[in-house]
Amino acid sequence: MTESSKEYLRNIDKASIDRLPNIVFDGEIVVVNTRAEADKAVKYLSGFKVLGFDTETKPTFKKGQNHSIALLQLSTDERAYLFRIKTVGITDNLLALLENDKIIKVGAAVHDDIKGLAKLRKMRPAGFADLQNVVPKYGIMEKSVRNITAIVLNARLSKAQRLTNWENEELTGSQCLYAATDAWVCRKIYESLGNS
Repeated sequence: MTESSKEYLRNIDKASIDRLPNIVFDGEIVVVNTRAEADKAVKYLSGFKVLGFDTETKPTFKKGQNHSIALLQLSTDERAYLFRIKTVGITDNLLALLENDKIIKVGAAVHDDIKGLAKLRKMRPAGFADLQNVVPKYGIMEKSVRNITAIVLNARLSKAQRLTNWENEELTGSQCLYAATDAWVCRKIYESLGNS
């Protein structure tokens, strides 16, 4: 890992974040609804060394209620794939990608995401990088992707769609953009810190 010589803020407050310009993914967003589409997506994604990674789960508002992962996002700089896990499941090819230690999947709090995926299919995940473990090496003490984005990319990440229903039959354009941005921004932060 190349340590960047740039000085970063240790922490940032909400007022400072609110003054920053909004950041959104501006590449192609592909929603994956079938196993054939999943295999095609994995073939494309396997050509990259670093991918942005995230998952989305339908929020719970009742005590004791739990939902399994509805969406898995993997992103390059140009294209974000949104795998409808509820529909497609974790295909053999997707599993192989999640277990491939040569392809780095960058996310935040990835332990929780991996735990959720492992409930759906037995796996030996490899090649994951958690921003929460990476950024302290650069003096950044923040844990949330929103705050890390503000410090490293000098931009504001919207969290407006976080509590929407990720199990809807059709995802809205806003949901797709939010989900794609969440995965892509992790990759962008990782590379901006001098990792590739």
